[in-house]
Amino acid sequence: MATYRYHPEIAKLGAAHLVTPDLDKSLWFFRDVIGLHVVARTENKVYLRADLEAEHHSLVLEAGDRARLDHVSWRVRRPEDLESFHDLLTENGNEVTVQPADAEDGYGESLRLQMPTGHRLRLYWDVEKPAVAEADRSVLLNQRYRSWHHGISVRRIDHVNLWTTHDPEANHQWLTDNLGFKLREYIQTPGGRIGGWMSVTPLVHDIALMKAGPHETTPARMHHLAFWLDNAADVLRAADIVAEAGIKPDQGPGKHGVSQAMFLYVRDPGSGHRVEIFSNGYLIFDPDWEPVEWGVDRIATALTMWGPTDYVPHTDDNVMNTTTEA
Repeated sequence: MATYRYHPEIAKLGAAHLVTPDLDKSLWFFRDVIGLHVVARTENKVYLRADLEAEHHSLVLEAGDRARLDHVSWRVRRPEDLESFHDLLTENGNEVTVQPADAEDGYGESLRLQMPTGHRLRLYWDVEKPAVAEADRSVLLNQRYRSWHHGISVRRIDHVNLWTTHDPEANHQWLTDNLGFKLREYIQTPGGRIGGWMSVTPLVHDIALMKAGPHETTPARMHHLAFWLDNAADVLRAADIVAEAGIKPDQGPGKHGVSQAMFLYVRDPGSGHRVEIFSNGYLIFDPDWEPVEWGVDRIATALTMWGPTDYVPHTDDNVMNTTTEA
Protein backbone atom coordinates (compact mmCIF):
# COMPACT_ATOMS: atom_id res chain seq x y z
CA MET A 1 0.00 0.00 0.00
CA ALA A 2 1.23 3.51 -0.77
CA THR A 3 2.65 5.59 2.10
CA TYR A 4 1.88 9.30 2.48
CA ARG A 5 2.95 12.05 4.84
CA TYR A 6 -0.73 12.63 5.45
CA HIS A 7 -3.80 10.69 4.43
CA PRO A 8 -6.23 12.66 2.26
CA GLU A 9 -9.57 12.96 3.99
CA ILE A 10 -13.27 12.83 3.22
CA ALA A 11 -15.00 15.73 4.98
CA LYS A 12 -18.63 14.66 4.68
CA LEU A 13 -21.38 12.99 2.72
CA GLY A 14 -22.36 15.32 -0.11
CA ALA A 15 -25.23 13.86 -2.09
CA ALA A 16 -27.06 10.79 -3.36
CA HIS A 17 -28.03 10.44 -7.02
CA LEU A 18 -31.20 8.36 -7.40
CA VAL A 19 -32.88 7.14 -10.56
CA THR A 20 -36.68 6.88 -10.56
CA PRO A 21 -39.19 5.55 -13.11
CA ASP A 22 -41.70 8.26 -12.13
CA LEU A 23 -39.85 11.56 -11.78
CA ASP A 24 -42.95 13.68 -11.16
CA LYS A 25 -44.20 11.48 -8.32
CA SER A 26 -40.71 11.23 -6.79
CA LEU A 27 -40.34 15.00 -6.98
CA TRP A 28 -43.68 15.41 -5.20
CA PHE A 29 -42.51 13.07 -2.45
CA PHE A 30 -39.08 14.57 -1.85
CA ARG A 31 -40.22 18.19 -2.26
CA ASP A 32 -43.71 18.30 -0.77
CA VAL A 33 -43.51 15.49 1.80
CA ILE A 34 -39.84 15.25 2.80
CA GLY A 35 -39.55 19.02 2.44
CA LEU A 36 -36.47 19.45 0.25
CA HIS A 37 -35.99 22.56 -1.88
CA VAL A 38 -35.59 22.47 -5.66
CA VAL A 39 -32.37 24.21 -6.67
CA ALA A 40 -32.26 23.39 -10.39
CA ARG A 41 -34.11 21.28 -12.94
CA THR A 42 -33.39 19.94 -16.41
CA GLU A 43 -35.57 17.84 -18.69
CA ASN A 44 -34.78 14.61 -16.84
CA LYS A 45 -33.09 15.63 -13.57
CA VAL A 46 -34.00 17.61 -10.45
CA TYR A 47 -31.47 18.89 -7.91
CA LEU A 48 -32.63 19.40 -4.31
CA ARG A 49 -31.23 20.35 -0.91
CA ALA A 50 -32.42 20.69 2.70
CA ASP A 51 -32.99 23.66 5.02
CA LEU A 52 -29.46 23.87 6.45
CA GLU A 53 -27.54 22.96 3.31
CA ALA A 54 -25.50 25.51 1.38
CA GLU A 55 -24.07 23.27 -1.34
CA HIS A 56 -25.77 23.00 -4.71
CA HIS A 57 -27.64 19.81 -3.83
CA SER A 58 -27.77 16.79 -1.54
CA LEU A 59 -30.12 14.81 -3.75
CA VAL A 60 -30.40 14.27 -7.49
CA LEU A 61 -33.51 12.68 -8.95
CA GLU A 62 -33.09 11.38 -12.50
CA ALA A 63 -35.73 9.84 -14.74
CA GLY A 64 -34.98 6.26 -15.75
CA ASP A 65 -36.57 2.95 -16.59
CA ARG A 66 -36.08 1.47 -13.10
CA ALA A 67 -35.32 2.57 -9.56
CA ARG A 68 -31.64 2.44 -8.65
CA LEU A 69 -28.85 4.28 -6.91
CA ASP A 70 -26.57 5.84 -9.52
CA HIS A 71 -23.82 7.03 -7.17
CA VAL A 72 -22.98 8.67 -3.84
CA SER A 73 -20.92 11.88 -3.71
CA TRP A 74 -18.45 12.79 -0.95
CA ARG A 75 -16.71 16.12 -0.39
CA VAL A 76 -12.99 16.01 0.40
CA ARG A 77 -11.54 18.10 3.23
CA ARG A 78 -8.99 20.15 1.28
CA PRO A 79 -8.60 21.14 -2.38
CA GLU A 80 -5.34 19.20 -2.63
CA ASP A 81 -7.01 16.04 -1.29
CA LEU A 82 -8.61 15.39 -4.66
CA GLU A 83 -5.24 14.84 -6.31
CA SER A 84 -3.95 12.92 -3.29
CA PHE A 85 -6.96 10.61 -3.38
CA HIS A 86 -6.37 10.04 -7.08
CA ASP A 87 -2.80 8.94 -6.32
CA LEU A 88 -3.75 6.78 -3.33
CA LEU A 89 -6.68 5.09 -5.03
CA THR A 90 -4.81 4.28 -8.24
CA GLU A 91 -1.76 3.01 -6.36
CA ASN A 92 -4.10 0.76 -4.37
CA GLY A 93 -5.31 -0.76 -7.65
CA ASN A 94 -8.58 1.13 -8.09
CA GLU A 95 -9.72 2.46 -11.44
CA VAL A 96 -10.33 6.20 -11.12
CA THR A 97 -11.79 8.55 -13.74
CA VAL A 98 -11.30 12.31 -13.60
CA GLN A 99 -14.54 14.09 -14.50
CA PRO A 100 -14.33 17.72 -15.68
CA ALA A 101 -16.31 20.44 -13.92
CA ASP A 102 -20.04 20.08 -14.51
CA ALA A 103 -22.00 23.34 -14.59
CA GLU A 104 -25.30 21.45 -14.43
CA ASP A 105 -24.74 19.88 -11.01
CA GLY A 106 -22.55 22.66 -9.62
CA TYR A 107 -19.46 20.51 -9.05
CA GLY A 108 -15.94 21.37 -10.08
CA GLU A 109 -13.55 18.66 -11.22
CA SER A 110 -14.32 15.36 -9.49
CA LEU A 111 -13.18 11.75 -9.27
CA ARG A 112 -15.35 8.77 -10.22
CA LEU A 113 -14.61 5.32 -8.81
CA GLN A 114 -16.30 2.08 -7.86
CA MET A 115 -16.20 0.05 -4.68
CA PRO A 116 -15.45 -3.69 -5.00
CA THR A 117 -19.16 -4.20 -4.26
CA GLY A 118 -20.08 -2.31 -7.43
CA HIS A 119 -21.38 0.80 -5.65
CA ARG A 120 -20.26 3.92 -7.50
CA LEU A 121 -18.76 6.92 -5.70
CA ARG A 122 -17.76 10.45 -6.61
CA LEU A 123 -15.27 12.70 -4.80
CA TYR A 124 -15.28 16.48 -5.19
CA TRP A 125 -14.04 19.71 -3.61
CA ASP A 126 -15.30 22.67 -5.66
CA VAL A 127 -19.06 23.13 -5.48
CA GLU A 128 -21.47 25.98 -6.12
CA LYS A 129 -23.54 27.36 -3.24
CA PRO A 130 -26.60 28.98 -4.85
CA ALA A 131 -28.36 31.86 -3.15
CA VAL A 132 -31.86 31.49 -1.72
CA ALA A 133 -34.76 33.61 -2.94
CA GLU A 134 -35.67 36.39 -0.51
CA ALA A 135 -39.16 34.97 0.08
CA ASP A 136 -37.70 31.62 1.15
CA ARG A 137 -34.77 32.87 3.23
CA SER A 138 -34.56 32.36 6.98
CA VAL A 139 -34.13 35.29 9.37
CA LEU A 140 -31.31 33.20 10.85
CA LEU A 141 -28.02 34.06 9.20
CA ASN A 142 -26.77 30.51 9.86
CA GLN A 143 -29.71 28.82 8.08
CA ARG A 144 -30.56 28.94 4.39
CA TYR A 145 -34.32 28.40 4.29
CA ARG A 146 -37.19 29.44 6.56
CA SER A 147 -37.92 26.98 9.36
CA TRP A 148 -40.78 24.56 8.58
CA HIS A 149 -40.95 25.94 5.07
CA HIS A 150 -42.96 22.98 3.75
CA GLY A 151 -43.44 19.29 4.39
CA ILE A 152 -41.31 17.55 6.99
CA SER A 153 -38.58 20.16 6.41
CA VAL A 154 -35.62 17.85 6.97
CA ARG A 155 -32.50 19.71 8.07
CA ARG A 156 -29.69 17.96 6.18
CA ILE A 157 -28.59 14.72 4.59
CA ASP A 158 -27.28 12.33 7.25
CA HIS A 159 -26.09 8.98 5.89
CA VAL A 160 -26.52 6.30 3.28
CA ASN A 161 -27.01 2.58 3.98
CA LEU A 162 -25.73 0.23 1.27
CA TRP A 163 -26.25 -3.52 0.89
CA THR A 164 -24.08 -6.04 -0.92
CA THR A 165 -23.90 -9.74 -1.64
CA HIS A 166 -20.11 -9.49 -1.20
CA ASP A 167 -18.28 -9.89 2.12
CA PRO A 168 -19.04 -6.74 4.17
CA GLU A 169 -15.94 -7.01 6.35
CA ALA A 170 -13.57 -6.93 3.38
CA ASN A 171 -15.37 -3.88 2.04
CA HIS A 172 -15.34 -2.16 5.42
CA GLN A 173 -11.55 -2.56 5.24
CA TRP A 174 -11.57 -1.17 1.69
CA LEU A 175 -13.40 1.92 2.92
CA THR A 176 -10.80 2.35 5.66
CA ASP A 177 -7.73 1.76 3.49
CA ASN A 178 -8.89 3.84 0.54
CA LEU A 179 -11.15 6.56 1.94
CA GLY A 180 -10.27 6.74 5.64
CA PHE A 181 -13.60 5.63 7.12
CA LYS A 182 -13.56 4.41 10.74
CA LEU A 183 -15.63 1.45 11.91
CA ARG A 184 -17.93 2.57 14.75
CA GLU A 185 -20.31 -0.33 15.37
CA TYR A 186 -20.77 -3.74 13.75
CA ILE A 187 -22.74 -6.98 13.93
CA GLN A 188 -20.75 -10.20 14.22
CA THR A 189 -22.12 -13.71 13.73
CA PRO A 190 -20.41 -17.13 13.73
CA GLY A 191 -20.46 -16.92 9.94
CA GLY A 192 -18.75 -13.54 9.83
CA ARG A 193 -19.48 -9.83 10.06
CA ILE A 194 -22.84 -8.99 8.49
CA GLY A 195 -22.94 -5.24 8.91
CA GLY A 196 -20.88 -2.23 9.89
CA TRP A 197 -21.52 1.45 10.54
CA MET A 198 -18.65 3.75 9.55
CA SER A 199 -17.89 7.47 9.57
CA VAL A 200 -15.33 10.16 8.86
CA THR A 201 -17.23 12.70 10.99
CA PRO A 202 -18.32 12.50 14.66
CA LEU A 203 -21.54 10.86 13.49
CA VAL A 204 -21.88 7.16 14.29
CA HIS A 205 -22.19 6.57 10.57
CA ASP A 206 -21.92 8.52 7.37
CA ILE A 207 -22.19 5.18 5.60
CA ALA A 208 -23.36 1.70 6.56
CA LEU A 209 -22.56 -1.41 4.55
CA MET A 210 -24.58 -4.56 5.20
CA LYS A 211 -24.76 -8.15 3.97
CA ALA A 212 -27.72 -8.71 1.66
CA GLY A 213 -29.58 -11.95 1.15
CA PRO A 214 -28.40 -14.60 -1.34
CA HIS A 215 -31.30 -14.01 -3.75
CA GLU A 216 -30.47 -10.41 -4.65
CA THR A 217 -30.43 -9.65 -8.37
CA THR A 218 -27.54 -7.20 -7.95
CA PRO A 219 -24.47 -7.20 -5.70
CA ALA A 220 -24.83 -3.45 -5.11
CA ARG A 221 -28.02 -2.02 -3.64
CA MET A 222 -29.09 0.94 -1.53
CA HIS A 223 -31.15 0.05 1.52
CA HIS A 224 -31.94 3.65 2.45
CA LEU A 225 -30.96 7.29 2.32
CA ALA A 226 -31.31 9.21 5.60
CA PHE A 227 -32.16 12.83 6.34
CA TRP A 228 -31.72 14.49 9.73
CA LEU A 229 -34.24 16.21 12.02
CA ASP A 230 -33.39 18.01 15.26
CA ASN A 231 -35.16 15.81 17.80
CA ALA A 232 -37.51 12.89 18.47
CA ALA A 233 -40.61 15.11 18.51
CA ASP A 234 -39.80 16.16 14.95
CA VAL A 235 -39.76 12.49 13.91
CA LEU A 236 -43.26 12.03 15.37
CA ARG A 237 -44.39 15.16 13.54
CA ALA A 238 -42.92 13.65 10.36
CA ALA A 239 -45.02 10.52 10.88
CA ASP A 240 -48.16 12.70 10.92
CA ILE A 241 -47.13 14.47 7.72
CA VAL A 242 -46.43 11.15 5.98
CA ALA A 243 -49.85 9.82 7.02
CA GLU A 244 -51.60 13.02 5.90
CA ALA A 245 -49.93 12.57 2.50
CA GLY A 246 -51.58 9.16 2.20
CA ILE A 247 -48.34 7.20 2.63
CA LYS A 248 -48.04 4.29 5.04
CA PRO A 249 -44.66 4.27 6.85
CA ASP A 250 -42.39 1.40 5.91
CA GLN A 251 -41.28 1.00 9.54
CA GLY A 252 -41.33 3.02 12.75
CA PRO A 253 -41.29 5.34 14.51
CA GLY A 254 -38.81 3.47 16.66
CA LYS A 255 -35.34 3.56 18.17
CA HIS A 256 -32.22 1.87 16.87
CA GLY A 257 -29.81 0.14 19.23
CA VAL A 258 -26.94 0.97 16.92
CA SER A 259 -26.54 4.78 17.02
CA GLN A 260 -29.35 5.09 19.63
CA ALA A 261 -31.24 7.16 17.05
CA MET A 262 -34.95 7.68 16.53
CA PHE A 263 -36.11 6.62 13.08
CA LEU A 264 -38.99 6.51 10.65
CA TYR A 265 -38.74 4.68 7.32
CA VAL A 266 -40.91 5.70 4.40
CA ARG A 267 -40.79 4.85 0.69
CA ASP A 268 -40.94 7.20 -2.26
CA PRO A 269 -44.12 6.14 -4.13
CA GLY A 270 -42.52 7.13 -7.43
CA SER A 271 -39.60 4.72 -7.15
CA GLY A 272 -39.78 2.55 -4.04
CA HIS A 273 -36.56 4.12 -2.73
CA ARG A 274 -36.54 3.93 1.06
CA VAL A 275 -35.90 7.12 3.04
CA GLU A 276 -35.08 7.24 6.73
CA ILE A 277 -36.08 10.22 8.85
CA PHE A 278 -33.39 10.19 11.52
CA SER A 279 -32.73 12.05 14.80
CA ASN A 280 -31.07 11.98 18.21
CA GLY A 281 -28.32 9.38 18.59
CA TYR A 282 -24.83 10.09 19.90
CA LEU A 283 -21.63 11.61 18.58
CA ILE A 284 -18.10 10.20 18.73
CA PHE A 285 -15.21 12.48 19.68
CA ASP A 286 -12.73 9.95 21.09
CA PRO A 287 -9.76 9.51 18.72
CA ASP A 288 -9.20 6.01 20.15
CA TRP A 289 -12.81 4.84 19.83
CA GLU A 290 -13.12 1.06 19.92
CA PRO A 291 -15.79 -0.31 17.55
CA VAL A 292 -18.84 -1.68 19.37
CA GLU A 293 -19.59 -5.32 18.58
CA TRP A 294 -23.14 -6.64 18.58
CA GLY A 295 -23.28 -10.43 18.72
CA VAL A 296 -25.74 -12.77 17.06
CA ASP A 297 -27.93 -12.76 20.20
CA ARG A 298 -28.27 -8.96 20.06
CA ILE A 299 -29.05 -8.36 16.38
CA ALA A 300 -32.71 -7.54 16.98
CA THR A 301 -31.79 -4.93 19.61
CA ALA A 302 -29.05 -3.51 17.42
CA LEU A 303 -31.51 -2.85 14.62
CA THR A 304 -34.57 -1.90 16.68
CA MET A 305 -34.35 -1.28 20.44
CA TRP A 306 -38.11 -0.63 20.43
CA GLY A 307 -40.80 -0.02 17.86
CA PRO A 308 -42.08 -2.06 14.90
CA THR A 309 -39.49 -4.30 13.26
CA ASP A 310 -39.31 -6.52 10.21
CA TYR A 311 -36.26 -8.40 11.47
CA VAL A 312 -36.74 -12.19 11.49
CA PRO A 313 -34.21 -14.19 13.58
CA HIS A 314 -32.31 -16.99 11.87
CA THR A 315 -30.57 -19.97 13.43
CA ASP A 316 -27.45 -18.91 11.53
CA ASP A 317 -27.58 -15.16 10.96
CA ASN A 318 -25.25 -14.67 8.03
CA VAL A 319 -27.43 -12.11 6.25
CA MET A 320 -29.60 -9.18 7.21
CA ASN A 321 -33.22 -10.28 7.12
CA THR A 322 -34.98 -7.02 6.46
CA THR A 323 -36.65 -6.09 3.22
CA THR A 324 -34.72 -4.29 0.51
CA GLU A 325 -36.08 -1.88 -2.02
CA ALA A 326 -36.97 -2.70 -5.59
